[in-house]
Amino acid sequence: MNAGRGLGIALVLVASGCAVGPDYRRPELPTPPAFRETPEEGASIADLPWWEVFRDDTLVGLIRESLANNRDLAAAAANVETARYQAAVQRGELFPRLDYEADAFRGQDTFLRAPSPGRGTHSDYAALANAFWEVDVWGRIRRASEATRAEMLASEAVRRAVVLSLVSGVAQSWFELIELDRELEIARESVATYQATYDLFERQYRGGVASKLDSLRGEAALAQSSAQVFALEQQIVAKENELSVLLGRPAGPIPRGAVLEAQGMPPDVPVGVPALLLERRPDLIEAEETLIASNARIGQALADYFPRIGLTAFAGSVSNQLHELLESGNGLWAAGGAALGPLFTFGQTTYTWRAAQSATDSSRALYEGSVLTALREVSDALTAREKLVGVRAEQERAVAALRESVDTAQSRYMGGLSTYLDVLNALQELYPAEFALAQTERDQLLAVVALYRTLGGGWEQAPEAPELPTPLAP
Repeated sequence: MNAGRGLGIALVLVASGCAVGPDYRRPELPTPPAFRETPEEGASIADLPWWEVFRDDTLVGLIRESLANNRDLAAAAANVETARYQAAVQRGELFPRLDYEADAFRGQDTFLRAPSPGRGTHSDYAALANAFWEVDVWGRIRRASEATRAEMLASEAVRRAVVLSLVSGVAQSWFELIELDRELEIARESVATYQATYDLFERQYRGGVASKLDSLRGEAALAQSSAQVFALEQQIVAKENELSVLLGRPAGPIPRGAVLEAQGMPPDVPVGVPALLLERRPDLIEAEETLIASNARIGQALADYFPRIGLTAFAGSVSNQLHELLESGNGLWAAGGAALGPLFTFGQTTYTWRAAQSATDSSRALYEGSVLTALREVSDALTAREKLVGVRAEQERAVAALRESVDTAQSRYMGGLSTYLDVLNALQELYPAEFALAQTERDQLLAVVALYRTLGGGWEQAPEAPELPTPLAP
């Protein structure tokens, strides 16, 4: 009766008591109502699935392959499972523990016998069931469970960040690859043109109608273009190898889709409001869950100042004859409670509590800094997307003018109004401008990738955060 009353009182204490330590509250964050580059909008491009943002069929297939095979993502998923079970282990401390014990002893005055004259040799046997439950009056176990659950969610946010990194990383590397293809095409065109120019100058020099200087200039231009071809081929192989690692396959060729100029821009969807970053960006979710865990550790450390209260009981049977162990009359049981608290710890309890407070201060500062960094990254991506439109328009204008200047120089040369050096000079201005235009076309695509990544899009198609396992019987 007394044991049952004690158990009831303990249950009331646990149900009505509050865990010691501070409850988590999100810090006041410097998030403006809207990004300065855009009006306030509820929708966001990050709400779109990645296959609607990156619509090239080849690229979509490569992203799917990376999500299926990438080793970093597999490791991140395994880490989530590890954290999930660790959180379940910690939560298990909230429930009573039941153990069994079987003992067999032989010797003088064994543990079930009092000393007897003659101190003969005896045998003793016991079969016991032990139960123990720490009553979480101060919330130590609840705070520890809160911390491990937050750490599990932080590991899940890391997995989501790997998904986002893969989606954006494959897209970025693939766009860079097809831009290198375009540069290689321009370089090979320049080699063919400079080869024809050099052949012309060499014939004129051998025919005595041109100086050696013209031939040397033509040869130098040809050599520079040829060297550029080799350099671009090396860069293309390196980029293919980089993509192969992301795809989880050995280094090798990467399939292409539409050429650079044919890549369309995604739909012009607004970016949303800054506050959405806190709920969408995996790195910010991870930083906040780390802060939640650190905050819970303060309460866990604070609870160590108070006694741990537990209920214990055992029941079983003892006998000095193994075959009589389970017979009536050999049973025994006991039930009771215990309180264990610190008396002198030489500062360990206090220092643990203060260390938890310092860790929380650090996590809070890192979280707030991550938010500021995220706002800057979105602003940079928005500005890049906006300004690159003007850059591309001006470079297209420059390329058109230089192409016309090449045509004009060739016409003048054919008409005998100028030397072929004017054509060569025009070509030497045209090809760098075409390179710059291709790079700007790539940068426009990369600006969309950066915007999508910085807004936290692309991981929603991954599995949701896992639930904790239900308690299992041993």
